[in-house]
Amino acid sequence: MLVVFLLLIIYPAVTYVQALTAPGAATFAARTADWARQMGAGPVVNAFENWYYTRHPPANTAPGTDALPAPAPAPAGADAANAPASLATLPGALPGEGAWVPGARMAGGQAADYTTFLRPDPDHTSVVAAMVAFDQKWTGTHLIAGTKEPGGSWPEQAQVPNALRPSLLATFNSGFKFRDTDGGFYADGQYGKPLKNGMASLVVDRSGVATVALWGRDARMTPQVAAVRQNLELIVDGGKPVPGLSGNPAGQWGSARNQFQFTWRSGLGVDAQGRLVYVAGNQLTLTAMSNALTAAGVVRGMELDIHGGMVSCNLFRPDVSGAAPRTLVPSMPTAPDRYLSADQRDFFAITARPGALRTPGAATG
Repeated sequence: MLVVFLLLIIYPAVTYVQALTAPGAATFAARTADWARQMGAGPVVNAFENWYYTRHPPANTAPGTDALPAPAPAPAGADAANAPASLATLPGALPGEGAWVPGARMAGGQAADYTTFLRPDPDHTSVVAAMVAFDQKWTGTHLIAGTKEPGGSWPEQAQVPNALRPSLLATFNSGFKFRDTDGGFYADGQYGKPLKNGMASLVVDRSGVATVALWGRDARMTPQVAAVRQNLELIVDGGKPVPGLSGNPAGQWGSARNQFQFTWRSGLGVDAQGRLVYVAGNQLTLTAMSNALTAAGVVRGMELDIHGGMVSCNLFRPDVSGAAPRTLVPSMPTAPDRYLSADQRDFFAITARPGALRTPGAATG
């Protein structure tokens, strides 16, 4: 009996230390929650998260400046001919709300990415959804496996490869851990998890162009598919939020009631012009996230990961000499150089297409 008792104590202690000290950028809270789920306490963790996040609603006031996208590291100049249209906002728009700011510049003066923000929750006006839109004429998307997600051996070694770093424009988080979603993973000519019909999917073709699709309806496996990351079901389809988000009747969007949590969330969509649009913010419900994607003109959109430490978007300016990476918003609780070293989680990297990037130090157009 003593041996059994000691094993019941030692095994959890050892696995907890391993979870806390494993390589990667996860926070203490995220590591602890993951360890608890690994030990079979997933329902307890979900119940606590539902209790905590639904009982801490955001204020109906102006947001803090740390919730707004950080300014670009250097003046980018005007790019009105290529910028997305300004977004409709709540009454009493904040300065800059809904207006797209150009980022990294290409050789012809065009911007490859644009950032903006809006408030998608009329009942909680302090909530901000920050956005970055990528013009896929100038960008390519890469899906990179982590050390633990989806599992297996992958050539990129869970970080942005050195060959991509001179043209790196952005990195951002992928979806739920695979134990929490039925979705699949495909990259580098191999499957990390089987792909399933009906799942929301980020699909990248061999030219680097990405789209969000319902797998089996909008996309399926062909020789032109280079990567697929699935997560839950679509939350925007046909340019509108899909029905049932507030009820989550069959758990299509995670555990019951997590759609009501005021927490960090991220999402991804594609607009009618083919731009890839990433959205993230704190204290977003699932409905607020779908509203934000819809307001950005997304025709099909999916939720990515949620909670602090899981949502991570970093922007780079390879066209500006000496520019340091920055998070999409200052309050994002991860380091801006995340994914430049090995990380446990799979993620996306966005790069400028070969030969498209403006030479650092050249005058902006």
